[in-house]
Order: sequence, then structure tokens, then C-alpha cells
Amino acid sequence: MQIRSLEGDVECEVAVLGGGITGALVGHSLIHAGVDTVLVDKREPGTGSTAASTGLLQYEIDVPLVDLIKKVGEAHAVHAYRRGLRAIDELEQLVQELGDSCGFARRSTLYFATKPGDLPGLKAEYECRRYFGFDVHFCDHDRLRGQTSIDSPAAIFSGGDGQIDPLRLTRCLVDRACREGLRAYAKTCVRHVMMEHDRIVLLTGSGRIVARAVIYAAGYESGQFLSENVGALHSTYVVASEPLTSSEGWPDDCLIWETARPYFYARKTADGRAIIGGADTPFSDDHEEERVLRERADRLIQRFALLFPAIEFLPACAWAGTFGETSDGLAYIGTTPGREREYFALGYGGNGITFSQIAARLIVDLFLRRPNDDAAVFRFGR
Repeated sequence: MQIRSLEGDVECEVAVLGGGITGALVGHSLIHAGVDTVLVDKREPGTGSTAASTGLLQYEIDVPLVDLIKKVGEAHAVHAYRRGLRAIDELEQLVQELGDSCGFARRSTLYFATKPGDLPGLKAEYECRRYFGFDVHFCDHDRLRGQTSIDSPAAIFSGGDGQIDPLRLTRCLVDRACREGLRAYAKTCVRHVMMEHDRIVLLTGSGRIVARAVIYAAGYESGQFLSENVGALHSTYVVASEPLTSSEGWPDDCLIWETARPYFYARKTADGRAIIGGADTPFSDDHEEERVLRERADRLIQRFALLFPAIEFLPACAWAGTFGETSDGLAYIGTTPGREREYFALGYGGNGITFSQIAARLIVDLFLRRPNDDAAVFRFGR
């Protein structure tokens, strides 16, 4: 997919700033709604945080449902979890419409207690999710050891999650949207955004984009356009293996994560590799040091060996990136006071792709003045 840079001035109804998974989903949705849309990215589409994504699709957010209820109330917390589940259903339908699986596959998730002290919280989380109708099963230590090699006090198996190739999905979406009328520009950096009466002007180094509204879909980088701080930035680390020769102790290619924070997680790829991640550090630029990347990668590999001693993990590559995390684990999606023609989507934590899908639906509805129950849950100032 070749996308040229912007040369000169263009006008549109909506300008989408960011060509990653969020921008691609938003642009695709706007075009389908008949909105004249321009998408612009300072890189090639999908080559920012999206390319670093490990492609897990989970309705569970980084904050357990029990704790989220305490933070935002029962109605909003349960809505957020159910909305994540529906977002995965929507992504499954989307790839069917695209005619390309984009690596999508349904997967169950194994969420295990890292240490004995985490067991009461895990049981409470299981009971809470079961009460609200989620597909969950509790495994005590003996049952877990009978199914896996993970030596944990207990775990929750949950249904409804999945995985996908985020870069492939992004490129398929942009390609389809461009064939249907989206104007996309790569390697075009927006240096300044100005409000001029009833229009918004985005200034680049080689032209202007004049729009009725702008959508900031650049992940944590969108924070530079906000006057308030909506979350903290952290570094996270990932290692991918060579194709595995064994799956002993890893049942049904399920997604893996744990109660510890920061947590370890793992999934398998379509070609039989393991992708493992976590070992987060509380600074946005830690991963820029090669020494830190190596140390964190080694830590992840050692953790994998402890959980799956019968599986040989031969590292193929390692990488790292920055992500934004909010205090309640929920993304911020929508407008801020006094800036009703500017829409934001950021603060995804570990749920980038599911929150991207939610953001695309919500932002398009907000722009078209259509009701959407997600607005109150993910609003700024909540």
C-alpha cells in the first residue's frame, strides 16, 4: 500500500490525525457513514504504536471488574466490560466484511493468581463476573495443574476473547476506505492546529487541511493537544519466539495473563510462535536504552520458562514501546469542554484494539449527533 504525502491544501468535513488502528477504524467508519474524510499520519499507516501491538483482544481491562465497580460505579463498570466483549464481536464481523481474516481468531483467556495472597481477589473477581453473566470458569490448583504446567493457586478461564494482526487490519481498513473515498496522506506531520470561526485548520510542513472537525487518533501522542493530563505513560516490553516445537502445558492456545501488576502475558501466533510481554517500567522512555530492553526481555523469557518448563523458547526478536494508562483503566473518548469540534481517543492501557473499536463507533456517533450509551462511560471529566 503506497500513500503519498500531502502537497498543498485540502478541505474536508473531518480530519483524522493518526493512521494507526484507531485512525483506520475511525476513517473507515466515517466513510461508510458518508462523511468526507481526510486521514493524515506523520509515518506510514500502522507503523507507530500499532506495529508494536501484540494483538490480544480482551474484554477484561487492566483493572478487575470488582475494583472498577468501586472506582466508577456498578453500571459504568459492567457496561465497560460488556462493551469490550461486544467490540470483539464487532471486529470479527468487520474482518468478515473485509474478506481478510487479518489473523483474527477466537481465544479463551487464562487469568491466574500470581501468588497465594492473590487468591481471595481472584475468587471475588470470578464471582463478580459470573454474577453479571460473563462466561467464566474457576479452576483450583489441582484442576489447573491437570490442564496446564502453570503452578498457581487458581485461575479463571473466560470465553469471548480473541487475537488479531493489528498492522494487517490497519492496512486493510485504510486500503478499503481509500477505495471508497477516504483521502489518506502519509509522512505528513501536523505541526499546528488552529481554530478559525467555523473551521479547523491543520498546518503541515507542505500544506493545510481545512475541516469542520478533527479527530485526534494518535494514541498517547494525542496528549500534546490536550491541556489536561489524563494518564501516565509507561514503557512495555515484548519478545517473540521462533516457531515452538511443543505446546505442552499451554492448553488450547489460550491467552495468558496474571494478577500481578505489572503482569506477564502471552499468546500464540498463527505460525506457531509465542509472543510474551509485560515487565513494564513507569517511564515513557525507558525502552530507548538497549540495556534496559535486553534486561527486560531476559526477564520475560525466564518467566515463560518458569510457567512452561517443557516448551523451549528461542527468542527471534524483541521490542518495546510506550503506552498511556488512566487511573481507572478506562480510555478517554469524546470531546472536552469548549472544544466541541475536536474529538479525542487515548488512555487505552493494555486494551488498545478493543478500545479503538469502541472509540470508532462512539466518535462517529458523537459527530453525527447520534445517541450512544458509551459516551457517559468514557467521557472526559468523569
